[in-house]
Amino acid sequence: MGAVTHGGSDALRLMLDTQVLLWMLTDPTQVSEPMRGTLADRRHLLFVSAASAWEIVTKQRLGKLPQAEVLVRGYERHLGRLGVETADITAEHSLLAGSMEWPHRDPFDRMIAAQCMIESLPLVSADQAFSTLAGVSVLW
Repeated sequence: MGAVTHGGSDALRLMLDTQVLLWMLTDPTQVSEPMRGTLADRRHLLFVSAASAWEIVTKQRLGKLPQAEVLVRGYERHLGRLGVETADITAEHSLLAGSMEWPHRDPFDRMIAAQCMIESLPLVSADQAFSTLAGVSVLW
């Protein structure tokens, strides 16, 4: 996806945090029932950062997500099953992620936050670190 696409007037456009993506694929009960309903509604446009693929495979390689091997092998197919599109990373996203004044140092989270800010996407996340960042609307 070059640019983030727009849905109909009643459609939400949402970015999923990596952890939410993993939960939706492996243990959806970790996500509240109302949010699962929202994410299952195919009127809504769901996105996941390309940084999430990088984060999942990195953590899998380091042994922090050993169960993710099957997800890595069929990543695109699994995204399709959930109706999730990949949000490509641009130079604009990268420049903001690297320069924003935010004490949170995780490069994956910084990229996801920058994409949400630039693309005006609310972020579906249980990670409290995002709630401290002005300019990112967090849903949970």
